[in-house]
Amino acid sequence: MTSPTAPAHSYYERHIFFCLNHRDGGEDSCSRHKAQDGFDRCKAQVKAAGLAGPGKVRVNKAGCLDRCTAGPVAVVYPEAVWYTYVDAHDIDEIVESHLKNGQVVERLLTPPQLGR
Repeated sequence: MTSPTAPAHSYYERHIFFCLNHRDGGEDSCSRHKAQDGFDRCKAQVKAAGLAGPGKVRVNKAGCLDRCTAGPVAVVYPEAVWYTYVDAHDIDEIVESHLKNGQVVERLLTPPQLGR
């Protein structure tokens, strides 16, 4: 699995970060939109597909990524592609299309104007 966008010195071909931040006081945050479920699903799917490990894909938890109004969100590097997802089907599509085959899932892209 090679990517024209991954630097030659990169330890992973792709790295996906899931915002799992929780804000108190009723303020919107990814944790309120089942972000942990998305992270768990992605990690399991990447492992089951044999995509995990050096030179492949890494799935990581992140604190606030400052895009709460679009939550839950995940970002894939090195392409810097931001996704908003709602269910296991969305996660499966990100894994299969982007993490495995390098194809961005256009329908799940986070609108660029949505921030905190």
